[in-house]
Amino acid sequence: MALIGPSSSRTKDRLHRDALTVLQPGFVGTEPPDWLRRHLADGLGSVALFARNVTDPAQLALLTAELRRENPHVLVAIDEEGGDVTRLEAGSGSSWPGNLALGAVDDPGLTRDVARELGRALAECGVNYNWAPSADVNSNPDNPVIGVRSFGADPEGCARHTAAWVEGLQSAGVAACAKHFPGHGDTAVDSHLGLPVVDIDVDLLRSRDLVPFKAAIAAGAKAVMTAHIMVPALDGDRPATLSRAVLDLLRSAPADGGLGYDGLIVTDGIEMGAIADTYGVARGSVLAVAAGVDAICVGGGLADEETVLGLRDALVQAVRAGELDEERLAQAADRVRALGSWAAEQVEAGGRLAPDLAIGLRAARRALRVTRAPGIGFAPVTERPYVLSFSPVPNIAVGDDTPWGVAGMLGARFPGTRAESVGPDDVTPELLPAFVERVRRESAGRRVVLVVRDLHRHAWMAAAVDGLLAGRPDAAVVEMGVPQAPPRGALHVATHGAARVCGLAAVEVLTGQPGVQL
Repeated sequence: MALIGPSSSRTKDRLHRDALTVLQPGFVGTEPPDWLRRHLADGLGSVALFARNVTDPAQLALLTAELRRENPHVLVAIDEEGGDVTRLEAGSGSSWPGNLALGAVDDPGLTRDVARELGRALAECGVNYNWAPSADVNSNPDNPVIGVRSFGADPEGCARHTAAWVEGLQSAGVAACAKHFPGHGDTAVDSHLGLPVVDIDVDLLRSRDLVPFKAAIAAGAKAVMTAHIMVPALDGDRPATLSRAVLDLLRSAPADGGLGYDGLIVTDGIEMGAIADTYGVARGSVLAVAAGVDAICVGGGLADEETVLGLRDALVQAVRAGELDEERLAQAADRVRALGSWAAEQVEAGGRLAPDLAIGLRAARRALRVTRAPGIGFAPVTERPYVLSFSPVPNIAVGDDTPWGVAGMLGARFPGTRAESVGPDDVTPELLPAFVERVRRESAGRRVVLVVRDLHRHAWMAAAVDGLLAGRPDAAVVEMGVPQAPPRGALHVATHGAARVCGLAAVEVLTGQPGVQL
């Protein structure tokens, strides 16, 4: 029953504590600020870490130890998918290939092993809760935000690897969080910027998008993250994060047509445009908890005490006003605490093995798909090549600080390598002829390597690559996004992601390393 009117001191304390418990906020800096320490002592159940909080494993281990001193059961959350999305290695690129690379190999045992080693790296730093894996089926090739973060476009394949990833990560004592329910793969809008609509019928949703989430639940996933998407077939009024109908589908028993999930449900970043620009952060948080969400992810953009206090007070006031049932808030807080207790037990168990970092490169090598054009020879790069990288607008989930490509790696091997990066403003239709002519002139006498990311999604990129290959058919093309039909050219290397290890594996091919077949 909702609490209306004045409350006892004990009830008030419980309300405020429950409201704090369901928040998963971030902060700025590499040490916990005083305000965060106070709120942890007062019941804050989780802390979200981002690249801005991490310098190296030793620093991160000290930071997480400080957090646990204030609350031994705190969930220390991070968004570490491996592949393109990394917070542990944002400055260098990931040591583990991402989902699409693992899906391309299609060896669930390998996926399980990679996730286990990534989990060991997190556990070694004191992180016990990972907002991964992406269980989305990337059914829309033009998807601007999922892409290589998905295991692929096949629902059954995504299910196999989602389950293996969950099992591997949690075997290392780190809670997995399958995302983005009920599936963000069939979108052409980035929910960081707007509100995508997945306009499909329920039958297709069940046979495609829900399949990997069923597998994640069967594998024991400790958490599920909601998507900020509209699914009119389920709810024509509210996005999934705020929709009781969508969340009931996740919670209700299989006999009633649901997925029967009883673990933690967390929102995607509540300050993302899909929610913040339509409902507002505070109102969106209240509606999410009322609909059935247990935890509010916030802090990617709003990372201060004012945000925490504002959301806490909005939840408390909603209970007092009868808009949010007190028992619903208490239930949500209890689920956070239950997962925090599990995570604390994993930390106390200790005895974790150090991660095997070499497995990432081994997996990246297996994920490569190398195509040679008939009749066009390609000799290995042996001296200072010309490397041209085509950089689209960064995926917000990935960020624009994480390096990608092969230019730096080739430059380290071959001093004098010429490297250039261009974007859509550099190769407009008006500028394209002069650009192509300049590159042909400046690359004379050098091997040419063109590095692209989602070539099929960017007309400006495709036009530039076609123009360059017309004059330099001996060039190699390295695709580090979702590969489609290879462009003409001597050699096409599909890495299925832009992790550092994917780049290393591609460089082995380009330079004719022993054991790599061209």
